[in-house]
Amino acid sequence: DMMLISVAYPQENVLLGDSILQAEAALLWLKNTANQELGITIGKIFLAGHSQGGYMVTRLNTLHQTNGVIANAPGPLNLVYRCQLEENGQVQQSAVCTRLKNVYGLTSENSDAYFERSLLNFTNGFKSDILFVQGLNDSPIQMYSWPIFKQEVFNCTDCQSRQFVEILGGEHGSLFDSVQGKSAFNSFIGSH
Repeated sequence: DMMLISVAYPQENVLLGDSILQAEAALLWLKNTANQELGITIGKIFLAGHSQGGYMVTRLNTLHQTNGVIANAPGPLNLVYRCQLEENGQVQQSAVCTRLKNVYGLTSENSDAYFERSLLNFTNGFKSDILFVQGLNDSPIQMYSWPIFKQEVFNCTDCQSRQFVEILGGEHGSLFDSVQGKSAFNSFIGSH
């Protein structure tokens, strides 16, 4: 009765967010072609993602309607903040910020380019109901922007239903590690 499709989108040698094209292509294949190619009837389509996968499904939700979306600890939420910490030597450098710096320069020189790729820039226009699961003991980088992200999503006037489940004591993988996260996931799927 259920089929899971995992999209292995490229992350190496591409700027964060550019692989939305591959994820969108997979979704459109599923919506428009998979039933014919696989000889099956597709009843419902849900998008689910963890961390950068949560980033991808949240962005896809601004592009295409499905039966629902689940995003666990989606991010990066704020690339300006995250990459500034790296530039200042406060956290270890990452490939994500290094690639962005090579294209756009420092965040202080071109913060708009960094913000345009941040999940904080994708808090409107959700075409499907969405469930966000966030452990409140996630990394300081994630938690710095989480309240801002949550408020921006709540403020959306052109979004479908938004639900937040915050797990006290939960960490980055709370959807998988906590009974509350698993229950919220199953309840969301069951109600759609």
